[in-house]
Amino acid sequence: MASATTAAAAAAAGGLVHLRPPQPAAPRFGASRAPPLRSRGPGQHRPRRHGAGRVPARSVAVGEAAYAEPEAALLEALLGVQGRGRAVAPRQLQEVERAVQALEALGGVPDPTSSSLIEGSWQLIFTTRPGTASPIQRTFVGVDSFRIFQEVYLRTDDPRVVNVVRFSKSIGDLKVEAEAIIEDEKRILFRFDRAAFTFKFLPFKVPYPVPFRLLGDEAKGWLDTTYLSHTGNIRISRGNKGTTFVLQKSPDARQILLSTISAGTGVKEVTDDFISSQNGAEVDLDILVGEWQLLWGSQTEGESWPSVASAGLKDFQIIKGDGQLKNSVSPFPGISLNARGNICKTGNNNTFSVSMNEGAIQVGGVQFPLDAKGEFVVEILYIDNKIRISRLNQHMIVHLRIGNAT
Repeated sequence: MASATTAAAAAAAGGLVHLRPPQPAAPRFGASRAPPLRSRGPGQHRPRRHGAGRVPARSVAVGEAAYAEPEAALLEALLGVQGRGRAVAPRQLQEVERAVQALEALGGVPDPTSSSLIEGSWQLIFTTRPGTASPIQRTFVGVDSFRIFQEVYLRTDDPRVVNVVRFSKSIGDLKVEAEAIIEDEKRILFRFDRAAFTFKFLPFKVPYPVPFRLLGDEAKGWLDTTYLSHTGNIRISRGNKGTTFVLQKSPDARQILLSTISAGTGVKEVTDDFISSQNGAEVDLDILVGEWQLLWGSQTEGESWPSVASAGLKDFQIIKGDGQLKNSVSPFPGISLNARGNICKTGNNNTFSVSMNEGAIQVGGVQFPLDAKGEFVVEILYIDNKIRISRLNQHMIVHLRIGNAT
């Protein structure tokens, strides 16, 4: 128990969603650049003009991509959603729902099925109603280590919609293909007719054993594109089973970082690359204010608190405007370790001093005092409205902002 208490104190120093579809959906398919946030953070929004058609909302530039402000709001709301919508906090669900509805009201590209922007490979970044999916889709769509794509090819002699599960570059993928017909300016009709695994270590494809011809209407469906961005980078679709899909052409660095953390491999390398690609900015206490959840921490021998995080235990941190700090770790259901202290900036760089003053173990409604005193120095390597990357005692830590604090 003493090592867990130390874990709580040190961690304090560093610290699916189901939309209400207006009409029914279809199978799971399948990324683009997410917007940088907060003006104090390393990314800045930059206006950009759009071309003809319906006048889109004022846009912001993110890396090499540009987004209308409602698009940026959707990508912002989706940051940190695991399993492409498998699980999400209620308040984040509300943000996603509002952002989706705002884009559908905006309209995007008119007659999306007639636009060349709908063509190509789209990565699935969010979906709803996993229970309506086929067994193969339920198996793979919510797995963060797999990437899910939808390929749309309508301007060929053999129009197709192809759902792709990419296991990894070294293993291969599964493709489930459907013949496609454009019904109107928004709707694509499809019928699944073949599927196969492609493994890198085999010179031939392995058929996926589904008797599509015997499935009748179960192999058929339709997909409505309710929003297609003028840049061709964001698409929202709803299908015949009531499912909502958010798809993207190219992911931004933040989305790549979070998906890598979810997959659990190569995180240190991707985090290093992410930090090196960002422009540094001075960090003040006010941008640290909020509720944060620990997503990932690097680990070396002899340190106890990273092992708590890596074991899958949730660590939450609250920083208030007056510098008060609270960290809470729940090693077991009904038991929490809490540590309280203060954080303040030291000098002109992005380092902060943390002093932990008291601790307690809470079992149900009963608290027992614990010695959680300690002094730490935290360096902020990157921060925006959603993500914070810090260094504590040579450990790198990634937090996700889950709310504001007063």
